Amino acid sequence: MTNWQVDQSHSHISFAVKHMMVSKVKGQFSDYTATIEAADLTDLTHAIIQFTISTASIDTNSKDRDDHLRSADFFDADQFPKIQFTSTAITKKGDDYALTGDLTIKDITKPVTFDVAFNGKGKNPWGVDVYGFEAETKINREAFGLTWNAALETGGVLVGKDIKITVELEVNPA
Repeated sequence: MTNWQVDQSHSHISFAVKHMMVSKVKGQFSDYTATIEAADLTDLTHAIIQFTISTASIDTNSKDRDDHLRSADFFDADQFPKIQFTSTAITKKGDDYALTGDLTIKDITKPVTFDVAFNGKGKNPWGVDVYGFEAETKINREAFGLTWNAALETGGVLVGKDIKITVELEVNPA
């Protein structure tokens, strides 16, 4: 097995959630680590993939909202500073993969499955092989203890339940 490193300057972990039933709030986490162990990145079926994300690094382009998301109403970043993912199974689906693993938010662990697309392989200007992947999943935030919400006068709620998570990675040999 080879250890592969994530090039954070060319990678991104983001999310989107419905806001006021009419639009979406999008955000990202800027502080994370990832380890990928695989013999060959063109066949992930035997890979071991782990992520650790700092909840305090949330960024939705609104300081007040980010502070609220770090509070006990949502992530409670002081008490639960990390979101963690550890792969448990990877299945090939044509050219792509289903990546299943345990996602832990606020000490609540649930299985999730990401749809992973292999975006290709290339060489950077320094002759190093790089690989690109994009992974997406949808989770119910309430299942992970992220239950704060507010009812709207016009009906509905302020924050949707479903969170779309997108992980875009560029990786190379460590």
